[in-house]
Amino acid sequence: MKTNRARWTTAAAVLLPCALLLAGCYKSAFNVGKVIDAVQRDSIAYTLLLIGDAGLPEPSPQGDPVINALRQAIKDDDPEQTFVVYLGDNLYPRGLVDSTEVAERRVGEAILNEQIDAILESGGRGVLVPGNHDWEAGGSDGWRFVRRQDRYVDERGKGRVVMLPNSGCPGPEVLDLHPTLRLIMIDTQWWLQAGGSRPEGAGSECALKSEREVVDSVRAVLRSAGGRRTVVVGHHPLVSGGQHGGYFDWPTYLQIHPYVRNAGFFARQDVNGAEYTRLRVNMAGAFQANPPLIYAAGHEHNLQVFRRAPARYQVVSGAGIYGHTTSVRAITGTRYARRASGFQRVTFLKDGRVRLAVLVVDQNGKATEDFSIFLDTQGLPPVQSTESELPPAGTDTTRLNPSGPRRPATPRPSVPDTPQPSPPAGTRPVAP
Repeated sequence: MKTNRARWTTAAAVLLPCALLLAGCYKSAFNVGKVIDAVQRDSIAYTLLLIGDAGLPEPSPQGDPVINALRQAIKDDDPEQTFVVYLGDNLYPRGLVDSTEVAERRVGEAILNEQIDAILESGGRGVLVPGNHDWEAGGSDGWRFVRRQDRYVDERGKGRVVMLPNSGCPGPEVLDLHPTLRLIMIDTQWWLQAGGSRPEGAGSECALKSEREVVDSVRAVLRSAGGRRTVVVGHHPLVSGGQHGGYFDWPTYLQIHPYVRNAGFFARQDVNGAEYTRLRVNMAGAFQANPPLIYAAGHEHNLQVFRRAPARYQVVSGAGIYGHTTSVRAITGTRYARRASGFQRVTFLKDGRVRLAVLVVDQNGKATEDFSIFLDTQGLPPVQSTESELPPAGTDTTRLNPSGPRRPATPRPSVPDTPQPSPPAGTRPVAP
């Protein structure tokens, strides 16, 4: 007995300093409060707002502070030239359940409504990208869950807010939102979903039926962007200084699960997992010839900015619910990191410059710029003329109507038992 106690004492004496050293190797906040001068409003061509993991909790009458701040940010900018991207995990814990589960369905609809209505009531437009929780938290019935949410968002969004990629298909979906901006959406959970529970192969109703086809398509839409700055969005980051990247609070290192996860076990949703590694390697290959200016994701409940390949910049903006945050560390390539609630704004200027800002939100819904930089666009083609505020006819490649619905959107029925085919990628019509 004494021998065992002595062994545990010795182990603790060794492991505790190691854990403290490991935790102390990385700064828990980086470049907080480092901001640059604001730009004149008349110099702005287009604004992109990036917010993730906003699917919790049940809305209160006052609304969530972060969503309230987002609503105000849309109003403060030009709503018709502002676009919101919800970066996945739009509904915890398992996406939108069937209508027979009355209580949970009611809560789920209220959570989605708050996100959608924040855009509609402010006069903006936006898209919800699927995350792992929208796929029944990766469950075997996830495909049905994500398609059910897709149809609900389409009906509620009235042609101004949609869910893309749609129908559980991997994407990419493309929106040429402005002569300065091409937005490319990927369903990264499709890559991580367990085999047999995602649409793929010869029998798939998706336009792209394999990982190789998705990679080739991403490569093609990046190559054909011309003078537009490219922003690729998905739920899962390709690099992270948060828990999914293998970095934890120091007390957590005293437990066994960080080491197990970092070794790749039980880590389907962590960067070290086998499926996740395949996603990262394939995206790096797709980005190699024409790296996007930004790859944006959520998944981590914090705010991060990286100057790091395979994109020119990578951002993590998964702090879309006030107080729902997790630890973060500054790692290789970090330009900003903070455990805080908020979202990020990307401002595309008429002269071709791009300004990135991180907005931190307090409990009263007040957003404060906590970090900002001009992105390095050296070597990119000059931007196209911004005289026209909308893309040329025919460049809207999804069912989202860039100028709002021409007629009221037709409500879509509930997801049927038999999966419905989706049109080929790049040919989705606008809302009717």
